[in-house]
Amino acid sequence: ARLKEKNFVAQIKIADNSFGRFFSFQDGKVSSQAVIHHSPEICMSFKSAEIAAQLLMPPVDYQNQIDAQKEFNLTMTGPDELTYWFAQTIMLTQNLHWKYGVLAPDGSKRYTSMTNGGPIFVYVKNGKIVRTTTIEFDDDDPGTWTVKARGKNFTPPRKTTLSPHGQNWKSAIYSPDRILYPMKRVDFDPNGKRNGNNRGISDYERISWDEALDIVSGEMQRTKRDYGTGAIASSHGS
Repeated sequence: ARLKEKNFVAQIKIADNSFGRFFSFQDGKVSSQAVIHHSPEICMSFKSAEIAAQLLMPPVDYQNQIDAQKEFNLTMTGPDELTYWFAQTIMLTQNLHWKYGVLAPDGSKRYTSMTNGGPIFVYVKNGKIVRTTTIEFDDDDPGTWTVKARGKNFTPPRKTTLSPHGQNWKSAIYSPDRILYPMKRVDFDPNGKRNGNNRGISDYERISWDEALDIVSGEMQRTKRDYGTGAIASSHGS
């Protein structure tokens, strides 16, 4: 089903064009030839054949891939939508048989996740989060450090710590007050009257994701233009 989503030609090659192979995706079918295509929609280029083999062969080492992009040993050109789709498709072929989660005694499956308050175990059953807990280490995890001072040994507990705001993620996800789609103040016009004095007073209306993204990107550009890059701050959870 995934292969039917896009129709395009993707080229994988060595930067000096000494070798390459293109892949043509057309109506769910894939064809390929070991040549340099004359007009691919996207191109994945590696500095050398050795780097290409290292990054494309399993097991996947995401740190190596990040470093390769930072050092321009791996580059991607083409429309963002297609390059992202192609890169994700390659990743799926490398972890096709991976299994995630650990089965718990109550029938739920335990996953590991990261919040901006610390790492947690997430227990899921029938597609719903049952509970979240701090991570408790077992015998398969590395040993704990010990500090010896004044004739005593100090060893931390075999579990992670979690900030108070990291303990409410399950409640935040299933809260009836959670905003599930973009909303805009009814009297706010990013290209006209903003009516800032009505913040907290006016009602909101649902808008499309495309409109929301246009507003956000436009406001970022306006803020950068009027006040400089130092006026923009970013905060996110994992």
